[in-house]
Amino acid sequence: MDALRIKGGVPLSGTIDVSGSKNASLPIMAAALLASGESQLDGTPDLVDIRTLAKVLAHMGVGVSFEEGSLKLDATKIDKPEAPYELVRTMRASILVLGPLVARYGHARVSLPGGCAIGARPIDQHLKGLKKLGVEITLEHGYVEAKADGLVGSDFIFDMPTVGGTEHLMLAASLAQGTTVLRNAAREPEITDLADVLNKMGAQVDGAGTEKITIVGSSSLKPYTHRVIPDRIEYGTFLVAGAMMGQDLTIRGGLPDHQTALIDKLVQTGTEIAADNQSTEITLNRPSHITPVNIKTAPYPGFPTDMQAQMMTLLCGAHGTSTVSETIFENRFMHVAELGRLGANIRVDGGNATINGVRQLSGTTVMATDLRASASLILAGLVADGETIIRRIYHLDRGYEHIEDKLRAVGANITRFSE
Repeated sequence: MDALRIKGGVPLSGTIDVSGSKNASLPIMAAALLASGESQLDGTPDLVDIRTLAKVLAHMGVGVSFEEGSLKLDATKIDKPEAPYELVRTMRASILVLGPLVARYGHARVSLPGGCAIGARPIDQHLKGLKKLGVEITLEHGYVEAKADGLVGSDFIFDMPTVGGTEHLMLAASLAQGTTVLRNAAREPEITDLADVLNKMGAQVDGAGTEKITIVGSSSLKPYTHRVIPDRIEYGTFLVAGAMMGQDLTIRGGLPDHQTALIDKLVQTGTEIAADNQSTEITLNRPSHITPVNIKTAPYPGFPTDMQAQMMTLLCGAHGTSTVSETIFENRFMHVAELGRLGANIRVDGGNATINGVRQLSGTTVMATDLRASASLILAGLVADGETIIRRIYHLDRGYEHIEDKLRAVGANITRFSE
């Protein structure tokens, strides 16, 4: 099993390029199921989750080729409209193939999904929405069985904003007869990117990025060619790295508008940030001392839950006390115990964490518990005194493309090895 070795205290300078978005790529890959012919997604990151979903699609009969960031998916013929447990057990996004399959073929069988153990993430909103579109749903032996004799547009109100649920119903409704209106929809940039793809395919999607999305379905859709947006969570992770160890560290290719809440908090910590309005470059220098801040996660455009662990690591070195309130997932403080092994002073009470800044973290051996916790431990290792070993980094490879190579190129003393 792979692990990372980091020798901390080395400033980061130079330029890091942001990869394409994993969370935008996955629903766009599922969109290829809606059309006969070959779709092409450029800028696709080479990640475990991407390759897992590609295997799921290939199992169904989709022709798949992936070369130099260009993913081609030919869904002309689907032999098996199913996604077995063996292929989808490690990733939650696999459920997104259900709607496109039943919309195009009238039936589908998909295993209940897995993913990071960061709290309850039920798919009830997905299934309730599909039922409103005319899909008959049954749950048997850990699988979702879906049948429909043509989908019909409807009006659906989400009990709460859900990114995956919003994306799923957008996909299915694009092949439904008539108009679908989604209310209390999620507003993330990945949803807007999916809407752009569905519009290229021949659907009519309006309102993406707002709480009300309207989809006018089509009887048939055409394949797409599209470049995915940059990964805003990878982008944010490198921004935090710049706040912690940056010495004229430039992050290139991200979209600052997608991380406004994070950038505002970094400014409050005293981080020096210079943005070039003529490009997508942003340069950071760590402050002489980190000012404490208080954070509360919220659905987009609020502070992202996927950046909570990384920001907490930064605040471990603040001069004073900070607080972090997690409102999205109930188990998203699993990184706290590992940060404590590095010398952090963090107290957790339910969904709230109090971080008392310490003078210095101290390198030791820690274990990654989920994807974003993995990133937070890398950041901690970059500033810790001595050597940090991070085990179970297979989580990391689900969401960060060659992160150790990117960090090493700007000066980090980080290496991957097999135990």
